[in-house]
Amino acid sequence: MNGFIDTNILIYAFGDDPKADCAGKLISAGNRIGVQSLNEFANVLRRKFKLAWPALNEALMLLHAQHEVPVPLTLAVHLEGMRIAERYQLPIYDAMLLAAAISAGCTIFYSEDLSDGMVVDNGLTIRNPFA
Repeated sequence: MNGFIDTNILIYAFGDDPKADCAGKLISAGNRIGVQSLNEFANVLRRKFKLAWPALNEALMLLHAQHEVPVPLTLAVHLEGMRIAERYQLPIYDAMLLAAAISAGCTIFYSEDLSDGMVVDNGLTIRNPFA
């Protein structure tokens, strides 16, 4: 696959939301994820869903098993994310994930938080898988 999954998709996959099935399919299809998404995922599951540490670690292990090498948040990705945030007037954390997707050579970024159909730097297209 040549896609990258936003954190919100990961969160749907581990909930009771009707979007869970679609999210799970995107994850199991081999789309990429980033280390930043793992951090955001852990934060939301602990803070919002009050998940206990053992359950959170189990959820993270499931993601790790399907995504052996998440895209790291390096200084180069950070700098590119800052450029993207400024150019497209996007929130910084979203821009960091877009930069990670671009660094991994992805052409599709799956998210429901960003504008469906938007193209970043003539190569990365935002797709809302629930639209």
